[in-house]
Amino acid sequence: MHLSGGRNTVRTFETVLAQIEQRIAADGLTVGDRLPGERQLAEQLRVSRSSVREALRVLETLGVVSSQVGRGPDAGAVLISRPDGTLADLLRLNLGLTTMSAREVLDTRLMIERWSAARVTAAPAAMTEALSAMDAATSPEEFVTHDIAFHVALTDAAGNRLLSAVLRALRDALVSNAVEAVRRLGHTGDLQADHRRIHRAIEAGDAAEAVEAVTAHLARAYPGLSPSHNVF
Repeated sequence: MHLSGGRNTVRTFETVLAQIEQRIAADGLTVGDRLPGERQLAEQLRVSRSSVREALRVLETLGVVSSQVGRGPDAGAVLISRPDGTLADLLRLNLGLTTMSAREVLDTRLMIERWSAARVTAAPAAMTEALSAMDAATSPEEFVTHDIAFHVALTDAAGNRLLSAVLRALRDALVSNAVEAVRRLGHTGDLQADHRRIHRAIEAGDAAEAVEAVTAHLARAYPGLSPSHNVF
């Protein structure tokens, strides 16, 4: 598949997180209260529903809300703990990343993803869905959005909430590099082959192959920053 250019104007989820935290405080919500629905939050914050959805996923990962599937009064996100400094800490991490080198960011991402790949024994549905979405992508930005979802799903499945939160912070620091990598390659065939190799290894329960596949994939995506195999 050959991809054309384009710009992603969607507001980053960190900004939406900060606004949701402010909304929780402004509305005086306490543990057990339900947040406004996804559509209502999107309208109030003047952002896309996908940005709200991503922010709510982060809040759930951090143990701030519990999302319930369904319709009616029992659907939506319930506040299960006050954010306090949790979101501020995450935002500070993102701010700090702007002063770090791409080498430092990639090394950290590699360590997290290798650790995750070694521990996940079954590919979650979100990884499979991201594979299909990448096949259907029509721009580098769209491809990278689903590429990110693939890698986040891998880390989420490993079950360490802190590492999931850190990876979400790291990804924005490398997103422009990821888009440029797709443009440089001019196609997504090799990257998708890497993704499928990772997916197959995890489904087969082959931890060593999954770790090797993740390492090789990041080396392909960032050749100028070829990650070392000896990161542990």
